[in-house]
Amino acid sequence: MLDISLLGTGGMMPMPERFLSSMILRYNGRLILTDCGEGTQVSLKKLGWGFKSIDAIFFTHYHADHISGLPGMFHAIANAGRTEPLKLIGPKGLVYVVEGLRRIAAELTYEIEYIELDDENNEIFIDGLKISAINAIHSVKCMSYKYEVIRKGKFDPQKAIKLGIPKNMWSLLQKGLQVDVEGKIYTENDVLGPARKGIKVTFATDTRPFDELAQFAENSDLFICEGMYGENEKKDKAEENRHMLFSEAANLAKSADVKELWLTHYSPALSKPEEYFENAHGIFENTVLGYDGITKTIRFE
Repeated sequence: MLDISLLGTGGMMPMPERFLSSMILRYNGRLILTDCGEGTQVSLKKLGWGFKSIDAIFFTHYHADHISGLPGMFHAIANAGRTEPLKLIGPKGLVYVVEGLRRIAAELTYEIEYIELDDENNEIFIDGLKISAINAIHSVKCMSYKYEVIRKGKFDPQKAIKLGIPKNMWSLLQKGLQVDVEGKIYTENDVLGPARKGIKVTFATDTRPFDELAQFAENSDLFICEGMYGENEKKDKAEENRHMLFSEAANLAKSADVKELWLTHYSPALSKPEEYFENAHGIFENTVLGYDGITKTIRFE
């Protein structure tokens, strides 16, 4: 299973009940953070998942509302006793931006590992998750992310019997080891059935809608998408600032045939998102208005 929580659902500036953009995933006890806007460490403290197990922080882009909470987060992770390296992943420019922020967070108990993504390097495996990136449409270089738990097929005894693999070797194959049977090498791939359905979560914020994003998010168990503006009348403003309307996010969710849509990254002027909920719900029924602290557990089928 995979746990997800939105730590901040605001855009541009924090509000009294709404911190800035951040999302956290928990899988097998390990944590992966996406974006780290102002207030992220406060929300994570309230959530109670801890700081020490954060193995990676992904960034969609480097506008302040997505990264300004990083110096404080660095110290919170260090104070939790982490000594293992921490991975930071994002578009080109990551090292330049973070090294500037580190001038006020220089004393850490762990090393920083930087991974800058581009069109050729847009896939990474961390903590058993496969994370893919796609370029978004924003005023600066920005990426949307897809987090997948890939599940192998089950061990198929009939395949092992057919290949003549002795039963006392089956446990080795189930552990991912290879075996030698009369000079022929077999691996777990030789004795597994069809791959089982895993879990897929897509996170897209600070972007205009585009066809490739719908394809990228296709069949996601959860699609977390920006809804900067609730009113359809603000389409011109959304196009100018490279953001999305509730209705545009809902149309993406419908095109991608996702199971559930969470709206996030609200404009500071959008004090009551519920007033415009129907603009999304009328298009995609399983829409949820995200809020700071919203949490969900996705289980395997």
